[in-house]
Amino acid sequence: MDEAFDAVGEALCCAAAIRLGGAVQVLTERSGLIDRYGVIMAGVRSIAAFLDGRELDEDLVASAFAESWSLDASYPAQLAGHAFVKGWAFLVFGTMVLTKPKLQDIVAAQTLDCASRAVAAWPSAIGIDAFDSLARFEPACRQEAEVGLLKDGLPALWKLAEVRSRQYRQAAEQLVG
Repeated sequence: MDEAFDAVGEALCCAAAIRLGGAVQVLTERSGLIDRYGVIMAGVRSIAAFLDGRELDEDLVASAFAESWSLDASYPAQLAGHAFVKGWAFLVFGTMVLTKPKLQDIVAAQTLDCASRAVAAWPSAIGIDAFDSLARFEPACRQEAEVGLLKDGLPALWKLAEVRSRQYRQAAEQLVG
């Protein structure tokens, strides 16, 4: 990865967690784990606020970190989307580790690979724009996010992440029927 990626990697990981989180919201509602999802997303949003210059809520991030591991272990293996939820939990874990420079043993590129593995495991075709799979949709989202961040800054990145999150949510709604 180039230096520009290294400079914005943490923000791109956070945006990916928000984006894919749209699908996880639907899947955790169905599985009765929505409370865990809520704690995790609160931690992700705290990281986004931190990247925007606000203070990081360490307690919230710690709770979200713990819940990401708990969600991974608790999501029923027999439900569609299990591997996706697991990949998202690892993406969130990596994103949270990136906020701790002294603890970092991973880099943003490795964390974003978790998003790639998650979407590759999506169990059905999708119909988002011209894309028929999340494995094709996510790289386009990632490229769009990087260009948008470099061109228009963090507010544009968060807005775009929310838009794409709704599309992920729609894909999950189609999956669960």
